[in-house]
Amino acid sequence: MSATTVRLIARSGGVLGLFAVVAAGLLAGTHALTAEPIRHAEQQRLLRQLQEVLPRGAYDNDVAADRLQLSVPALHGAAPLSVYRARRQGTPVAAVLTVTAADGYSGPIDLLVGIGADGRLTGVRVVGHRETPGLGDKIDAERTDWILAFTGRSLRDPAAARWAVRKDGGDFDQFAGATITPRAVVKAVRDTLHYFDQHREALFASAAETP
Repeated sequence: MSATTVRLIARSGGVLGLFAVVAAGLLAGTHALTAEPIRHAEQQRLLRQLQEVLPRGAYDNDVAADRLQLSVPALHGAAPLSVYRARRQGTPVAAVLTVTAADGYSGPIDLLVGIGADGRLTGVRVVGHRETPGLGDKIDAERTDWILAFTGRSLRDPAAARWAVRKDGGDFDQFAGATITPRAVVKAVRDTLHYFDQHREALFASAAETP
């Protein structure tokens, strides 16, 4: 290999190295500029979602900061389950649990389940799913009001045997051609109520974690 060829290869390598350094610097700078706005947007989205499933004006604490993380595979798979607690002058008002219905028709269905200190549901919302448009996506509050039927219900309303879709002898509507999706949501909400009923004091008494 001639000296000229060696010099050309070295020069090309140097140019490529310079481009790599510049590109890395641009990426780092972009991340630094966008990280905080992204975090803020995600926080605002979380607050809006929590407000949808909590009673308005019933609490005075920072619900997003009053958070507990637990390992509850039956309700949230391998990921930590977050519990957001609403309080008024330190007294428990409600808790919002991040729950996953693993048996949706097209995959897991992510839910926020709000439960009052009295054990009644303050609201349920679907925050993530891959259900079929026009069929299973009717669980989304932006599509229909089906999900609103859970508000005010408890383990005793309806009775245990009626916590199912109508096709299975229960009180909750299913969708034409899409029974699996609402069945999965009803089961997940019922299981969450059971978990809350069994761990109510511990859920409110545990120290908060700042997200």
